[in-house]
Amino acid sequence: MSAQVIVRYFAGAAEAAGVEAEALSADSVGALRTAMVAQHGPGLAKVLGRCSLLANGVYVDDAVTPLADGTTVDVLPPFAGG
Repeated sequence: MSAQVIVRYFAGAAEAAGVEAEALSADSVGALRTAMVAQHGPGLAKVLGRCSLLANGVYVDDAVTPLADGTTVDVLPPFAGG
């Protein structure tokens, strides 16, 4: 059974997803990426390729990294600054 994960989208990721937050079912980072694209389409897929994911505040990149029930994943596009 997949974990229920809270996904929070920021900046351009929120714009591409059309929502700021949602609950999705996924048992790994790779499955979560697949679920996000299935939910929101190729526009989000393009943005996700440039985003960092933080699971409960910890950077995750490996598709096989497991996600526990109740994990909060932040989707952060690159930010400009100086």
